[in-house]
Amino acid sequence: MRDRADFERYVEQRSARLLQTAYLLCRDWGTAEDLLQTALAKAWMAWRRVGDNPDPYVYRILANTHASWWRRRWRGEVPSEILPEVVGQDETGELGAREAVRQVLTGLPDKQRAVIVLRYFADLPDPQIAEILGCSAATVRSQASRALAKLRVDPAAIAAITTGS
Repeated sequence: MRDRADFERYVEQRSARLLQTAYLLCRDWGTAEDLLQTALAKAWMAWRRVGDNPDPYVYRILANTHASWWRRRWRGEVPSEILPEVVGQDETGELGAREAVRQVLTGLPDKQRAVIVLRYFADLPDPQIAEILGCSAATVRSQASRALAKLRVDPAAIAAITTGS
């Protein structure tokens, strides 16, 4: 039976990775933090019933909560992506690659983005992604195929996604 100490260990070990996953789903750090906090609160409520591997359960909460927030969210105000001042040069080019990945992911529909994030960032197999998203493994494969077809217009971006940059 799972207890509070077990939940605290899980949060300590996995929260950074879960926060990055939440960010990739919603593309905003503040919203990602709120999404993760909500997901962990929901996970805590069911913690005693969660099996030996809580990751699929928590990933499903993240994906479902993001989807419900996205459907409800007012879209009248859009934050600006361009900063007014110039930031110092990125010597490694890593920031540019990450930004390219973020831009490409932004252009995908929610379900396709969730499949790509869970497959390539969280490194989950298709059956587990299907369980998390509440669909079949065939649907996961078709959504991934459609997403990758959209991404093929920019080979550098797809290379960045598949290598985890």
